[in-house]
Parts: sequence; C-alpha cells; structure tokens
Amino acid sequence: MHVDRLSLTDFRSYADASLSPGPGLVVLTGENGAGKTNLLEAVSLLSPGRGLRGASLSDMARKGGPGGFAVAGRFGEIDIGTGILAAAPDRRQVRINGAPASANALSEWLSILWLTPAMDRLFTEGASGRRRFLDRLVLALRPDHATHAARYEAAMRARNKLLAEERPDADWLTALEARMAEHGGALAEARAATVDALGDRLAAAPEGPFARAGLALEGGEADDLAAALVMARTRDAGAGRTLAGPHRTDLVVTHLGKDQPAALCSTGEQKALLIGLVLAHADLVAERSGRRPILLLDEVAAHLDPLRRRALFKRLGAAGGQVWMTGTECALFAETGGSPSWFEVSDGRVERR
Repeated sequence: MHVDRLSLTDFRSYADASLSPGPGLVVLTGENGAGKTNLLEAVSLLSPGRGLRGASLSDMARKGGPGGFAVAGRFGEIDIGTGILAAAPDRRQVRINGAPASANALSEWLSILWLTPAMDRLFTEGASGRRRFLDRLVLALRPDHATHAARYEAAMRARNKLLAEERPDADWLTALEARMAEHGGALAEARAATVDALGDRLAAAPEGPFARAGLALEGGEADDLAAALVMARTRDAGAGRTLAGPHRTDLVVTHLGKDQPAALCSTGEQKALLIGLVLAHADLVAERSGRRPILLLDEVAAHLDPLRRRALFKRLGAAGGQVWMTGTECALFAETGGSPSWFEVSDGRVERR
C-alpha cells in the first residue's frame, strides 16, 4: 500500500497542493520552514490518532484560511480523506471511498510509522511518549488496538469523574471498572505480544550500523485489574486520577551491544536505536500482514554519519515499500540509488524535481 496521490486544502502552510509520488523512496527537500514536515503530517493523518505532531485539529487549519482543512490520499482504488469543517473545528471527519467512517477504521486499510527529530528525546523524557510510540507499533499489527485504547480511556475518564462525586454510584463504578478491565486486558496483551515478537527479531539480528534494541514492559500490570480498581477507589479518589492500569505502562529500551539503558546512550546511539527498531518493525509488519507500512522519516539523514546514511538507503531500497524522507540539502540523498520521487518544497508549493 502506498500513496499514489496526496492532496491538501487549507492545511498548515498549504492553501492548495497535490503531489503524485511513486511507490518507493519519496524525497522532499527545501529550506527550514518550507513545509516539508507539514506534508509528512498530512500523510500521518491518514491513520488513527492526531498525526506525527500530536497537534489539535484546529491548529492544522491554515492561518488566514476559512477555518477548516482537508487531506486526501489515493491508494490504488482506495480513496481516504480526512479533515474538519470551520463550523466544527474539534470534530474530525473521515471518509473511505466517499463513505463516512471512524478514524480508528483507518488502521484496517494501511499502516503508517514515523520518526521525527522530536522523538530523539524519546528515551530521556517521560513514559507517555514511549507509550504512544509503542501503541503506534502495536496498531500496525493489531488494527483493533486503537478501539480498545479509546474505550479504555473513555471508561477511565468516566470513572475518575465519578470518583470525584461525594457519593459515587457503586454499581456504575463496578460497570466502568469491568469495561476498563476488558479493554485494558486487550491493550496489555497486544503490547506484550508486539514487544515479544519485535524483541525476538532484534535479538536474532546480526550486529550492524544500527544498534539492536532490547525491549521490555514495565508498570501497569495487574492480574485482576477490575479487582485492583475496586481496592484502589479511595486512593484514586484522593489522587484525582487512576493510578494503576495499562495507561501507566512504560517501554524500557536497552542497547543490546552495550547492555546499557537507551537513556544513557549518546544522542547518535539513541538515533541509531530508534531507526533500527522502526526498520525491524516494518519488516515484522510486512511478514505478519503482507502489507509493508508507509514510513515517514523527518530529517532522518541529517544527523547520520556517511556510513549509517548509506546503510539506511540501502536497507530501505532493498525492503521495498513507500518511504517519505525530508532534508534541507539535496546532497544528503545523493546515494539513495534507483529513481526516487523527488520534490522541492518552498512557500506552500510542491514541485517535482
């Protein structure tokens, strides 16, 4: 699955733009602030969630525009569109082949993974970012993962609100906790299975230019989550939030070659760990589903030494699938090989080179 055509209307810096890339490597070059990352963000919105920046919907609408925006992608015979109306800026609309659909349904059609410069801090910041990263990996293998996550979060918010009442309804609390246990169990199982499969793949891989990551899950466990939530009502009411459950899980990453936590590795080593992890996962998804995910690699080449840059391009070319890459300098992509789809981005315009 790959983007045959991408069209934007009033999205970020683009009043109106379209491009038709090929199925392999897609290279976007231009100065800083030209709008390269905006194009990657548009592609990322053709999957569940808030895209690679995690921005609010209203922030994606073009400043000075009418207030809404639209992003549309064509994938062979499939048309996927998403956006908002000016009259309802907080309500995302999704259409698949012209029919209304939920955002979570997008995962049934394609998988999209990304790396951005902001993710360079993934191993040194809080657990929430690593959890979102993990869930994106899981979603590529389990299309129903987003639905379980949304239902778990909704039940947890309702429980937190109910616990804040002076005399919460015990039966309603029990029902909400049972719902959290049901969907939380599905989340935990899918995460564990993904980490096990990906960890085995990385451990068996030979040493190479991209460090191998060891993976484990920490926190959020409960043999009987429903019972644990009942026991924790007083504590959670005092805290104003739920303190146990899969929303507290952390992804623990180590550098296998050094037997060292990723957080203690150099910035370059952390970048290499992330790239190796995402490439191995893309291979796993292709093997399991027969559908290679679309990769969005923002400024990925700028901070790699020449050896790792050549190795990255060689591996991407050999693996197949569509890979979008951005950079400020054309010279960074001189060794991509083949015939990538190459576009120059400037001032809200996209032109094929």
